[in-house]
Amino acid sequence: MEINFSRHAERRMRLYKIDEQDIRNAIESAIMDKGLIEGKNQTVVYELRKKYHYPLKIVFVVKNDNIMVITAYPLKKERAQ
Repeated sequence: MEINFSRHAERRMRLYKIDEQDIRNAIESAIMDKGLIEGKNQTVVYELRKKYHYPLKIVFVVKNDNIMVITAYPLKKERAQ
């Protein structure tokens, strides 16, 4: 399984100073919990709240066992867990 990043995702990660490894770990954790689902997926990582001051939202697409991260950013508005 290969994880690639769109140009938009790379720019957002640089803008918000999000580590690539945190994104990879979050996606792998989401796949372990929910399984690998073809198509558009998203996950919100509340565990990284201390590091980034907000939960992270990650949007990615799964196609043919490849993962493309579309975007990743901190959720500025608190969401109900």
